[in-house]
Amino acid sequence: MVGAYLLGSVPASYLAAKWARGIDLRQYGTGQVGGGNLWRLTSWKLALPVSIFDMTKGLWLVWAAESLGLNISQQIIVGLGTIIGHNWSIFLRFGGGRGVGATLGVILILPLINEMSPIPTITFFALLIIGVIVTRRSPVPVLASVTSMPIASWLSGEPLPVTLAFLAIFLVIVARRLAVPRQAGVSVGKGELFINRLLFDRDIRDREAWLYRAPPGQTWQRKTKDKTTRG
Repeated sequence: MVGAYLLGSVPASYLAAKWARGIDLRQYGTGQVGGGNLWRLTSWKLALPVSIFDMTKGLWLVWAAESLGLNISQQIIVGLGTIIGHNWSIFLRFGGGRGVGATLGVILILPLINEMSPIPTITFFALLIIGVIVTRRSPVPVLASVTSMPIASWLSGEPLPVTLAFLAIFLVIVARRLAVPRQAGVSVGKGELFINRLLFDRDIRDREAWLYRAPPGQTWQRKTKDKTTRG
């Protein structure tokens, strides 16, 4: 669990942005230390391998847990440690991303190495893919996908510890959306702030204004041909 947390804490997106552009992801765009924010700030060529790393660290740690003889619920707990590390990195003063990439890896590997129903995994990816295609956005499909995991696990007859472990992943993903400091200049009420964060993973309804924020005194325009214009 400790090893999973420490590996999950490795802030690959933060390091890539620092090395490639000299910028702090936490100060630009969504403020998330993840592949999506890195993609918008830099390019897909940089963000794609980082996103793959984020996903595979969850996958390989669950596989390692199974190789050590841990049962499926314990494997999910190890995967949960990876997600927590990504979301609250010890190397970033407990800041981080949203844990979506690590969750993808955990959910993908579980039915491949265990005798469990594939229904939770199939439901998760079906809702995620269809939701992204239909809405062309990811926050609501991600919420629907992680919500489906404990429900699908329970309906498919998985043992209670497995269902509870899936529930724990859902709670961690939701908690990360809700438990972040309010951004400076955001004047929405508490109720609206709660809804915005839960459904849209941002403090305000204006998506473009949220995605393309910059520190005070600087501007950030959309990148063209893999270049980001900053002033």
